[in-house]
Amino acid sequence: MDTPSTPLVEMQDVVKVYSTAAGDFAALRGVSLRVQPGEFLGIIGKSGAGKSTLLNMISGVDDLTGGRVTVRADGREVDVHALDENDLALWRGQTMGVIYQSFQLLPMLTLVENITLPMDLCGLYQPRQSRQRALELLELVELEEHANKLPAFISGGQQQRVAIARALANDPAILIADEPTGSLDSVTADHIFDVFRRLVEEQGKTIIMVTHDNSLIPRFTRHLQLADGEIVSEGTLTITGAGRRSR
Repeated sequence: MDTPSTPLVEMQDVVKVYSTAAGDFAALRGVSLRVQPGEFLGIIGKSGAGKSTLLNMISGVDDLTGGRVTVRADGREVDVHALDENDLALWRGQTMGVIYQSFQLLPMLTLVENITLPMDLCGLYQPRQSRQRALELLELVELEEHANKLPAFISGGQQQRVAIARALANDPAILIADEPTGSLDSVTADHIFDVFRRLVEEQGKTIIMVTHDNSLIPRFTRHLQLADGEIVSEGTLTITGAGRRSR
């Protein structure tokens, strides 16, 4: 069983170099990082800082050039980049939920069908039980009355909430969010962050989110600043008698 001293995610000296026509480009330069269970971790940085690359290293979507990524979840310790492609896809589908800025809902499927799709892809689909879980997840994000609509018939903010519900389909230990509020207005973004807060505080989920927006720092329990492929600063959110403050 994981304990607070045992990181859920551990990156050790991770390097990622891309070969381009202009020469090699180092997107990550020896990044080491530990993420504890139940954290809401924000990775902050400008465009090109390496934020999305860092997420891809954790999820195994892209190969690393050097270093190691270990994830300890569901009673397993996995060296992410040692898995073959098939095992990696299955492990990722069971262990991680991914939320994108562009939602990436399938337009020909209803909301409930979009949510049950990850269950089917991981071999976990059971017609009655899976539909019931999808409806419960839509209720969690307050969209149960839209269950049978197509994505085109709901707003962008609602689509992002469906994307969160879909990411939770297989009850993953980790949620990875890549600029999930970047295309939303501030009021809608507040609703999304409220969902994230409840997932962390009430369900014990671990969320790793990247953003370019420094104003979001107080929303996270911990944040890291990334620049030119390196972690340049770190801060945590502390609880005081007067409430919360960032430091």
